[in-house]
Amino acid sequence: MEYEHKAKTVADCLLSYKRDESGWKVCKKSNDVVVSWRPSSEFPGNVYKGEGIVSGSLEKVWECLKPVPNGLRVKWDKNVKRFELLEQITEDISICRTVTPSAAMGIIAPRDFVDVILVKQYDDGTISSNATNVCHTGCPPQSGYVRGYNHRCGCICVPISGEPSKTQVFTFFQTDLGGFLPRSVVDSFFPSSMAEFYSNLAQTVKSLKDL
Repeated sequence: MEYEHKAKTVADCLLSYKRDESGWKVCKKSNDVVVSWRPSSEFPGNVYKGEGIVSGSLEKVWECLKPVPNGLRVKWDKNVKRFELLEQITEDISICRTVTPSAAMGIIAPRDFVDVILVKQYDDGTISSNATNVCHTGCPPQSGYVRGYNHRCGCICVPISGEPSKTQVFTFFQTDLGGFLPRSVVDSFFPSSMAEFYSNLAQTVKSLKDL
């Protein structure tokens, strides 16, 4: 029940981030995405918000984003090297381990994250992936990886009324990368990484055959 409760509070939190326009400062903007940040209330870092329109049906976009082992996410998201299911709690809630490669020209070493993840669907067709860090006996810290901690984060895919071939995608990241990284490295990594995330997502959605 603790896992379930924790996962459900993430979904509520991300909706509040999406609705609350106050305090966000734009740090990167392109044709595809606007990335903003504000101080996190959960750890001494920032929460980052990405917002963009992806050309593709919600079904196609979600197919690329959904958090499942052997899913498409590992193939296109350069920050996801491996994704492992540790335990299925309910049909919609799972405990997973995500392995990330080294980044920022090797300054950021490979990391792993253990999260409870809730997939939630709403009456208007919106679907979201909601995650936050947990401890799990089946996955203690491992040599070769710095254990990082995702605070409430995830993706929200929103259908656009009258435009079934477009999907609004919100992403939220507030990640404690662990280790002893300079704050400047972390602050420069996330905006660029999120912009690349949207670009790679859009290319992958475009390449999919009709679902």
